[in-house]
Amino acid sequence: MHRFKELEIWKKSRIFCKDIYKITADFPEVEKFGLVNQLRRASISVPSNIAEGASRESPKEFSRFLEIAMGSCYEIETQILISNDPGLIEAKNLETLQAELESIIKMISKFRSIVKSRV
Repeated sequence: MHRFKELEIWKKSRIFCKDIYKITADFPEVEKFGLVNQLRRASISVPSNIAEGASRESPKEFSRFLEIAMGSCYEIETQILISNDPGLIEAKNLETLQAELESIIKMISKFRSIVKSRV
């Protein structure tokens, strides 16, 4: 069992979630129940699954929740690229989000390898 609040991937994914909220606040009202909702839910899913996995007794279960968090990261990546197509995200914001997301993906992947080795 891990103390999720001490995990850097949890901290970083929470900050990323806040960034998603800031950027989607500028999306048009018509996207409120579309891309805004999807992006926010997927971004919330990342730290939430890390926290839930940390509460599990077995490394195998924790690894599974990290896998789900990783899937949410790829969902977010797809959604920000789709948001960029009609110009809903500025190029500089897109680059920043992609860099942050890539860093989180790498951290989750590395941490998941460590957790899986304890099975």
